Amino acid sequence: MTVVDVREYLDHDEWEIALDLLADLHTGWRPPTAWWDLLIDSAELMWLPDAAAWCHWGRWESIHGTVRAELRLLSTTEGGRRTPIPGKGILRPLWNLGRCTAAGGPDLLVARVWVESAPALPPGATGSVRLGPLSPALWRHLQPGTTITMHEGRPAVGTAAIIEVSIAR
Repeated sequence: MTVVDVREYLDHDEWEIALDLLADLHTGWRPPTAWWDLLIDSAELMWLPDAAAWCHWGRWESIHGTVRAELRLLSTTEGGRRTPIPGKGILRPLWNLGRCTAAGGPDLLVARVWVESAPALPPGATGSVRLGPLSPALWRHLQPGTTITMHEGRPAVGTAAIIEVSIAR
């Protein structure tokens, strides 16, 4: 998509499509927060809460960076969760990145989960996710291919293979 494509949709009063296109233009570059602020305001004025939520997520990534992974949830028979992961960054599970505490136990870190291209990720399923770590600097060491473990309470409920890490410095 190009600027010309977006303008064409605007010329035909296809505001929602134009907003979606602009919100997805962040691939390959990190837009300034002002970009996202304008898109958030536009989505809210058009009463598009899902688009506004995505723009808030994009704004957060512009400030802190991006972590993408392929998440495999354990099935309920394997001891996994019983309900789907909501797709809009609501869930904030714990993640084992391989670090240890001073006492020798796993140093679990919190990160929000945004399920890509789906409203939710059901138990036993695999899908692409974006992670929003609450302490991004502690995630910088991850490399594509690294596997991390998702926890809710003490038991693991899934594993994620890192696809992309681009944490802001």
